[in-house]
Amino acid sequence: MNHPKILVTGGSGFLGSNIVKELLAADSPIKAPKIRVFDIKEYQGEQAIDFIKGDTRDYESVRKACEGMDAVIHSAAVIDWGTHPPGYVFDVNVKGTENILRACKELGIHYMVFTSSLDSVYTGKPLRDIDDSQPYPQKFHNMYCQSKVLGELRVKEANGDDLHTAVLRPSDIYGPADPYHMNALIGMAKTGFYARLGNGKSKAQHVFVGNMAYAHVKVLAEMMDGNKKPHGQAYLITDNEGHNFFKFFDPIVQKAGYKIWPKNLWIPRGIAYAMGAVSEGIVFIVRPFKRYNPGLSRFAVNYTCTDFTFNSKRAEEHFGFKPKYSEEEAIEITAEYYKKKTKA
Repeated sequence: MNHPKILVTGGSGFLGSNIVKELLAADSPIKAPKIRVFDIKEYQGEQAIDFIKGDTRDYESVRKACEGMDAVIHSAAVIDWGTHPPGYVFDVNVKGTENILRACKELGIHYMVFTSSLDSVYTGKPLRDIDDSQPYPQKFHNMYCQSKVLGELRVKEANGDDLHTAVLRPSDIYGPADPYHMNALIGMAKTGFYARLGNGKSKAQHVFVGNMAYAHVKVLAEMMDGNKKPHGQAYLITDNEGHNFFKFFDPIVQKAGYKIWPKNLWIPRGIAYAMGAVSEGIVFIVRPFKRYNPGLSRFAVNYTCTDFTFNSKRAEEHFGFKPKYSEEEAIEITAEYYKKKTKA
């Protein structure tokens, strides 16, 4: 395993493309002579890699992508909070993962790292300073949360003598080309009316996309080097202390060159929740004609207004994870990206 060939599923996406970037970095703990990306979207990276276009729901495509590989980082998923049919989310996130595991076993691939989510332990109620021992919830808020739990269970069960697996649970990921936060916040700033949800007291965890990508590379490198501690384990990953969602992102929006006004407008949780319900209703009505993700949903309101904090101490203890990028550096990189994007 000195020069492993690695497959990154979802390698054209936000996190996946950064995993590829960290694998290709000069200081990467893995020196991979061949990196292959498997995705339904074309790979847009600057450096040449082997690309196979395909869908994880199609086993033959998955098997073809896995052929000749020594390890798989499975980051492909549909991230959804209620706008896609539950069956579609299940098929991509659960059956797709089953296909990856099946191909690994049939082709003799020995290592697999699975990207899960902090949503696998989300309850909708405050969770403060939890760790990796936090149990799965008894009820799920949507199919996405459930699919991540089911995916984790499949990956943990597959761990054994021939296939070594590990699960990483990202906290709220941000960074350049962030498809979930920055565009919405900048869009709000552009309107000249910037509204926040809740009362500003709730705290959540964030992680820079570069650090989350590095965590994948680091745990895989450790397993390939003979470290057995991560086998069959799941780890919550973050790189900073808990922050209120808006108090964390507001400075990045401002550093990117956007003015925030009003400076201190907060929409109470109850009102925001009702607005989310209306927004979801509109999505349901227009779904037969047009599919889009609402800017506001009840899940997003609960998520933003509820404490959800943890640390990554166990990841550090088990496989030596430490953030590669400082919080200051990560914020600067993100703000600079959106500043340049504005000028372009």
